[in-house]
Formats: sequence, structure tokens, C-alpha cells
Amino acid sequence: MPLSLLLLLADAILILHVLFVAFVVLGLFAVYAGYFLNWQWVRNRIFRIVHLCAIGYVVVQAWLGVVCPLTTWEMALRAEVGAGTYSGSFIQHWLHSLLYLTLPEWVFVVVYTLFGSLVLASWLVVKPHKRVR
Repeated sequence: MPLSLLLLLADAILILHVLFVAFVVLGLFAVYAGYFLNWQWVRNRIFRIVHLCAIGYVVVQAWLGVVCPLTTWEMALRAEVGAGTYSGSFIQHWLHSLLYLTLPEWVFVVVYTLFGSLVLASWLVVKPHKRVR
């Protein structure tokens, strides 16, 4: 496979990863904002289940000490073409790059768990619509 195609694939995975993170973070803000602004779409059951599963996946990975597969695949592709890579998780890398912040792994586990708890709490505060038959 041409090196430029591998690099393009790595960039596509990075974009997918950014979109996943944006969905998880902005999704929670949208749910709570939607509660106050009376947006009915934030009560959509499928949206809420997908959102809860997404953050649940992140929390389980953090507790198990597993690096996200998207990070692993992106780094493997970048290493294949000789491009720069980073170690650790996607979030750790970008927090370090953007904020010059280096924290122990347990801090990220706590943050992910607290964020996941907020998403779970949103099911009680902003109840999804009941299933219609």
C-alpha cells in the first residue's frame, strides 16, 4: 500500500477519533442544555443509548488500562510510514500537546468515571422518551 495512502488512513482515523470525543463531550452538554431550552431531540432514546454506550466504553477502557483501539491503529499506520507517533491515550496526548499538562493515568480514570457518571445522571434528570409501540 502506498505510504501516502497509509498516512491518509491514519489522518482519517484521527478525524474519526476527534468526532467520537466531540460526540461524547458535546452530547452531554447538549442533553443538559436541551433540558433548559426544551429541545425534544435530546430525549431521543436511540441518541441517549448510543451516547451512554460511547462513554461507557471509554470508562471501561480506562478502568482496564487499555489504550483506545483508534489510537493504536492510528499510531501503527503512522509508524509504518515513519511519521511521528505518541504514546499513551489519545486524550492524554492532546491534553499534553494543547495544555502542556502531564497527569498520571489515575487522573484520567477519575475524570472519565466522573464524566460517565454525569452522563448516567442525565438519564435521571433529562429522561429519554419512553419507547412508542
